[in-house]
Amino acid sequence: MNTWEGWLYLATVIDLASRRVVGWAVADHLRTDLVDAALEEALRRRRPADGLVFHSDRGCQYVSAQHARRHGVRLSVGRRGQCWDNAVAESFFATIKTELIHRRAWPTRAAAKQAIFEYIEGWYNTRRRHSSLGDQSPAAYETGATIRPLTALRVA
Repeated sequence: MNTWEGWLYLATVIDLASRRVVGWAVADHLRTDLVDAALEEALRRRRPADGLVFHSDRGCQYVSAQHARRHGVRLSVGRRGQCWDNAVAESFFATIKTELIHRRAWPTRAAAKQAIFEYIEGWYNTRRRHSSLGDQSPAAYETGATIRPLTALRVA
């Protein structure tokens, strides 16, 4: 997102079963350590079993994510030119752009980061309803549904 101070980039890790953003990070760059920070948060929060699949698009910062390899996470990359391979992440980013990012100007990166935090943690994960989850929020879905152990994440 563009702020008056310059660009702010957002990397997310999304649980495919519940659509919950389980890890996210922002930075003024789009390097591998941004993706590593989002994945680190997801791993810390979820503590998944061995064999986790980390699916992403073909961006170099994703396919070279060192943190995934250090934790035995298997990388999976979508096919070239096939945006629907990463549909969950694409949907999230379309939603956050419509509901937050494009609604106002962002004077500072700090203000944008705070707004992203409030959106993800206070709205998207906890209250925003998803048709794919039977019109429940990701948090409500996880609480009410029997969730199998986490085996795949979508990242963007």
